[in-house]
Amino acid sequence: MDCCPKVKNILLLDSEGKRVAVKYFSDEWATNSAKEAFEKTVFTKTQKTNARTEAEIGMFESNIVVYKFVQDLHFFVTGGEEESEIILASVLQGFFDAVGLLLRGNVEKKEALENLDLILLCIDEIVDGGITLETDGDVIVGKVASNTIDSNAPLSEQTISQALATAREHFTRSLLK
Repeated sequence: MDCCPKVKNILLLDSEGKRVAVKYFSDEWATNSAKEAFEKTVFTKTQKTNARTEAEIGMFESNIVVYKFVQDLHFFVTGGEEESEIILASVLQGFFDAVGLLLRGNVEKKEALENLDLILLCIDEIVDGGITLETDGDVIVGKVASNTIDSNAPLSEQTISQALATAREHFTRSLLK
C-alpha cells in the first residue's frame, strides 16, 4: 500500500476558516484540537493568496496542500511531502467540480450546508482510507446521485449509506411530530 499516493485530508472551510465539511485519512492529527489547529494554520497562510482562478500549492508542516477558493468556500487537499502535486491537484479539482455540480453552480456556504450530506458522500466517493478512488467530477456526482435515489426502498435493498440516510430521515421526522 505504500506505493499508492495517499491523501491525508480533504477540507472545505468557509471564508472565516470554520469547518463546513472535513475528513481526515491520517492519524497525524490525533485530536480534534490538533485538526482544528492545522485547519487554522492552513487557512491563515492561504487567506491572502488569489487561488480563485487556478489551484495553488503550498507546503505546511511538512505537508503539500493544494487549495482553491470560490465565493465564500475554501477547498483544500493535503498529502505528505513525498506525494505528487499533480495527483493531489486532480483530487482537488474532482472535489471542486463535483461540489459545483451537486450545488448546481451555486457554490456558497449556505448552499453547501443545506447539502452537507451530498458533500460528505462526495468526499467518500473520491477518497477511501487515503487512497484516491475517483477524480472525475461527473463520475463522482453520478455515484453520489445513485446513493441518494429511492429512500423508500426496503432497508435490506439499500447500501449502508442509503440505509443510514433513510434512518436519519425517519428519525428527523419522528422528532418533528
